[in-house]
Amino acid sequence: MTSVAAIIPTRDRAALTERAVASVLAQTRAPDELIVIDDGSRDGTAERLRDAFPRVALLRLDGRGVSAARNRGIRAASSEWLAFLDSDDEWLPEKIERQLAALAAEPEHPVCHTDEIWIRDGRRVNPRRRHAKRGGHIFRHCLPLCAISPSSAMVHRSVFERVGTFDESLLACEDYDLWLRVCSRWPVLFVDRPLVRKYGGHADQLSRTAALDRYRIRALTKILETGELEAADRDAALATLDRKIEVYAGGARKRGRVEEVRELERLQRRFAAQPVGAA
Repeated sequence: MTSVAAIIPTRDRAALTERAVASVLAQTRAPDELIVIDDGSRDGTAERLRDAFPRVALLRLDGRGVSAARNRGIRAASSEWLAFLDSDDEWLPEKIERQLAALAAEPEHPVCHTDEIWIRDGRRVNPRRRHAKRGGHIFRHCLPLCAISPSSAMVHRSVFERVGTFDESLLACEDYDLWLRVCSRWPVLFVDRPLVRKYGGHADQLSRTAALDRYRIRALTKILETGELEAADRDAALATLDRKIEVYAGGARKRGRVEEVRELERLQRRFAAQPVGAA
């Protein structure tokens, strides 16, 4: 029987995490494991979860970041499929059931994600066209920005064995980095139905961190340095890297960050020496 682990990283989000956990427990197809990783909360998150959900597996870290928390959950889980849920989001009741049904119909896919409902400052909002979700070979669609929400993703364990887990050195865009590695190798399955409520607008979101392109540049550099991209994907990644360096370096110049600009210019020259279309 197919097994699924739900993995929820959290820090100082007691009430939101309770909502997230409740949405997992309300699934029409329950997960085989539910693991919450409390990354150094000081607001009583762990105590509240133990009182409200005594059967949930609760792990503790000491403030090492969301990537370390997710990776701790991956290591702790024994299930075949790993489903992630950010602590400020929630799943709709049929999320696991519908994803497993889709994967059963197309078992060659090692990753499945779904559409989502966006809630910002308490109101439903419509995503822009550039945020539209899709399936198939989506590597080039992943280049401008993160194309898969972690809260919607269900990933086969073998994927992490092949490409590695979340990069704990990235303070943001760790999901962007992972999906580049994943989508350069496999097509993804997309369930065209909103099965996640994704909440935004609160001050502690990592996605609100300034200069996200700083971390996207690092992720693009990493994927290009592997030398494993097909020619067309490599050319697209090089072009995206060049654009992002131009934009980010322009902002750094305005703020007088001279050494950072020089580093970016060196990086740009290094990749410019690898012409588009090269094998």
